Parts: sequence; structure tokens; C-alpha cells
Amino acid sequence: MKLIIGLGNPGSEYERTRHNAGFRIVDELAKRHGWRWERNGRAMIANGHLGTEKVVLVKPITFMNKSGEAVGELLRWYKVQPEDALVIYDDLDLPVGKIRVRRSGSAGGHNGIKSIISHLHTNTFPHLRVGIGRPANPKFQTVDYVLGAPGGDEQIQLELGESAAVDAIPLILEQGIDAAMNILNVDPEAKKKAEERRRQQQERREQEKLRKAAENEKSAEVDSTPA
Repeated sequence: MKLIIGLGNPGSEYERTRHNAGFRIVDELAKRHGWRWERNGRAMIANGHLGTEKVVLVKPITFMNKSGEAVGELLRWYKVQPEDALVIYDDLDLPVGKIRVRRSGSAGGHNGIKSIISHLHTNTFPHLRVGIGRPANPKFQTVDYVLGAPGGDEQIQLELGESAAVDAIPLILEQGIDAAMNILNVDPEAKKKAEERRRQQQERREQEKLRKAAENEKSAEVDSTPA
């Protein structure tokens, strides 16, 4: 069994905020599979199967900074180890719409993750982060930014990132966290540049082979010339 935990704040006033990316991702996963939400203690849950894996989706309704209370209760209820709980949340330090997977890690200033680490007494649980970027104006208060709703191109980028995160969840479950990290954490631009470097290196090798072949042919012609 795996717990897939999306972090956010309950209430319609928070639905479209940057900080509720985790909620929206598990909502979309539930919608795609027709799973229904129901109350369980201090969380909303929906469950089903992804492939052969039993999955429980979780949305803590304790507000972000007390997420660990609900998560701790559910891990004990389902007898699930922290390494079998994937936590999905927004990240200020990633560009808008970028996603990253890691096996474990610190809170990095995220109050929801900080609460979970505190209640589980470990940071060894998988993280799926969705970038929301930082405010363009450095004087803008972080709390106002994360509790604000993006608009325009930023909203489109974030929605694309959230959709990519939904697609990533079955991959993480099927192939494991390490394989998923190797696939999902590759920057497309960096990958494109690396492929271009490999192509150029291959071309240089081919040119060097042709040059040596031409030199050898010329040398053979000289050796065969009558004295």
C-alpha cells in the first residue's frame, strides 16, 4: 500500500492558490480514476488501485502548518512506513511548473513538510515537488505570494507542471523512486544540450576517421610509385 499525500489548505478561498498545488494534483488523480473523496479523521481520503498497487490519496484538512498531525495518524492507521508515503507540495525554489522527485530531504522552509518531519520523526519519505518560483519583487512577502493565485502565463505553466506531476505518480509507483528520479529530474534543456554535444563529438570522430583513412590511402599510393 502507498499513501499519496497532497498538501494544501482547506477552504474554497485557498483552492487556486500556489500553496494548494498538492491538493490540486491529488484531486486530478482522483478525478482521472473516478475515485471518491471521504472524510477520515483530520483528512480527506480517496482510494483505489494503480496497476497492482493499492493507493490511498490524502488531503490533510488541518491547514498546512499542522499537516503532520493528519499524516501521522493515517500512517499509523494504515500501518504504512514513511518510505511508502509520497508527499506532494509546492516549492518556491523551483521555477514555475518544474517538477522534481527525491527520496528524502529537509523541509526547505515549507511549513507543511516541517510539520510532517516533526510528527514522523524522520525526513526519509519521498517528495514530489512542483515549482511555484519566487515573487519577482523581492519585497513581496512570501506568505502573501504562496497564498496568492497565479494568473496569465504563470498559471498556464503551473497547470502544466501539476499535470506532469499527476502523470509522474504512476511512474514512481511502477518503476521506483530511483528510476523515477533519473527520468523526471532531467532538465529538458540540459538534456538537449548534452545530446547536441554527443552529436558533435560523434561527427568529430567520424571526420578524424575519414582524415586518417585519406592519409593512409595517400601514403599507400606513394609507396607503390616506381622509383
